[in-house]
Amino acid sequence: MANSKRTLFLKRRLRVRNKLRKVNAGRPRLSVHRSNKNISVQLIDDLRGVTVASASTLEKDLGVVGKNNVEAATKVGALIAERAKAAGVTEAYFDRGGFLFHGKVKALADAAREGGLKI
Repeated sequence: MANSKRTLFLKRRLRVRNKLRKVNAGRPRLSVHRSNKNISVQLIDDLRGVTVASASTLEKDLGVVGKNNVEAATKVGALIAERAKAAGVTEAYFDRGGFLFHGKVKALADAAREGGLKI
């Protein structure tokens, strides 16, 4: 019996996160979630168990509510880099979850790098 898409996604997410835990060196985690309608990102400090900063296409002032395209992902990436700087975070490690590093996820990461966040 073939694995479902959801099962493969969950296996890939655990594999990625477990590999990243080994090399994180105490840095915060930049976690991405992508749905069919929105994309969101959180900067999480796993040592303290708190979210340092977050950004999403659900924020009205961003101007891309309900959009999930490369342009919206770029805006969210730039916004999280700005908020990370304000929180005093200069470097983090990128947790793509079970999503492939392609398209919207890649655009978000590139925009965060351009905004000054070292990923």
